[in-house]
Amino acid sequence: MDRRYLLKTGVAGLSLAAPRIVRAAPPLTLRFAHFAQQDHPANIAAGQFANRVEARTDGAVRIRIFPNNQLGGPPEQVQQIKRGTIDMGLPTQGQLDKYERAFGAVLLPFIFDSSPLLFKVLDGPAMDWLAPLAEKQGFVLLHNWDYGFRNLTNSVRPVNVPADVKGLKIRTPPELQIQASMEALGAVVQAIALTELYQALSQKVVDGEENPIPVIYFNKYYETQKHLTLTRHICDTMIHTMGVGSWARLSPGQQMIFREESAAAGDRMRKLVAEGEADQLSMLDEAGMQITQPDLAPFRALMEPAYRRIADYVGADNVQKFRAMIDRARVRVS
Repeated sequence: MDRRYLLKTGVAGLSLAAPRIVRAAPPLTLRFAHFAQQDHPANIAAGQFANRVEARTDGAVRIRIFPNNQLGGPPEQVQQIKRGTIDMGLPTQGQLDKYERAFGAVLLPFIFDSSPLLFKVLDGPAMDWLAPLAEKQGFVLLHNWDYGFRNLTNSVRPVNVPADVKGLKIRTPPELQIQASMEALGAVVQAIALTELYQALSQKVVDGEENPIPVIYFNKYYETQKHLTLTRHICDTMIHTMGVGSWARLSPGQQMIFREESAAAGDRMRKLVAEGEADQLSMLDEAGMQITQPDLAPFRALMEPAYRRIADYVGADNVQKFRAMIDRARVRVS
């Protein structure tokens, strides 16, 4: 038999008869960056989200977490989410209002008196209002997690009345609402990046700062700050947020899993924050911080100039709309 015939019929035939090898598609790996420390409730919740998503998608979607500003500070993280170089993160309303001013109405000082009221508004009518606006700017809002009410620390004196704040040099993030609230109390405000804050406090560049209790505790600001005042002046949340491009890479079924697991992770973070705050206050006291809990009515009474500045920035209509949401929710909560 001709050798060429064998090659044509035998070898070619074997080739045609060989079983087809189907290779599994490589997993989709997404990058999740945020600004919390590794032991912060936000990072614990992020780990739960990543693990459950991978399990429920049978490994088709994997998530790499970059905590503690590894991929840039909060403003840079939001920019990268919008561009798609980071797939998701945990920006606050104060960080998102640089893209859509309506978010800034959430940061009106002294308007929330409890976490149940806060979450009732932010999870309900505020999310219905803000999510479509965010999508127009390139962001998909999955769920409100938590961050905590902000409180004031300083290394100079205890704060029992608003006059005690006057003249203190206070670091704030670059968010007008927080700056306006501190300036309304007479503080001298300086914007300093969160990544540089501990050093600035250590070197006495500023006298103090204001942040939620978990941030004060996990970032060890108690090592540089003598006084903690429970002002609870502003509360916003970390919002689990994706870029629209990254969101579009998910199937409808995967998108549903993301929303469900984001809500579950957010609930876990809220539980950890609520349970941890009392313990953290106790540990801050043991670390030598002097903690005061003043009557907040005199502080709130000085906020009118801040309210006007915020309305000028975010729009009076947006402020009015958000206040109406709170008033309606407050009636139902009470």
